[in-house]
Amino acid sequence: MHHFFVSQDQIEESFIRILGPDVNHIKNVLRMGAGEEILVSNGVDKDYLCQILDVASAEVTAKILSVEEGGTELPARLYLFQGLPKGDKMELIIQKAVELGVYQIIPVETKRAVVRLDQKKEESKLRRWRAVSESAAKQSGRLIIPEVAGVMTFPEALAFGKELDMIVIPFEHAKDMAKTKEILSSIRPGMSVGIFIGPEGGFEDSEMDLAERLGAKQITLGKRILRTETAGLAIVSVLAFQLED
Repeated sequence: MHHFFVSQDQIEESFIRILGPDVNHIKNVLRMGAGEEILVSNGVDKDYLCQILDVASAEVTAKILSVEEGGTELPARLYLFQGLPKGDKMELIIQKAVELGVYQIIPVETKRAVVRLDQKKEESKLRRWRAVSESAAKQSGRLIIPEVAGVMTFPEALAFGKELDMIVIPFEHAKDMAKTKEILSSIRPGMSVGIFIGPEGGFEDSEMDLAERLGAKQITLGKRILRTETAGLAIVSVLAFQLED
């Protein structure tokens, strides 16, 4: 079933008005018409099963058939702090992280990151990354569109993460798998958790020292070295499986 997002002011007691680019998508790409059913989310806490009533040039009107609250979101908020990777890897990371249930993605500029974005490039990348997040949210039936934040420096990201309940940061020299399992198993519904992932070259020792001083918990991802586009998704997958009820 096709999935769309609307703001709260587009939702009335018995019907929803869909505006903007989704109108063209429904009308000219999907070629949908009156009588067909769609899923609409308010981007916060509700899914609406709807039936299209009318497809006009600037608006699609849909009748609300049923409402479901809080059905698809993880019971903990996972924040993925991703060191800027090369090429188009960030798009893959965002797509899969959103599918797995991440609440927010924060691109991070680290010392070993090859990628450096000026303001113009960052704005262009953010538009693309946010479109990827929206598309993945629709495809996976999310209630929200996870935000892709503006690029932060590593100290800025740690300052942001300090407000969360826990920060975990995988390190290739960490060895204690039992300790890692203990840390991850302590994450419970209602918590906010920051997951810090380095770029292709990993984190520098000075960055790890700073993270540790600010309370980040070092973990291991096992005996194998994972690529930057794999590491975060591995942790999110473990936590999503653990948190789902």
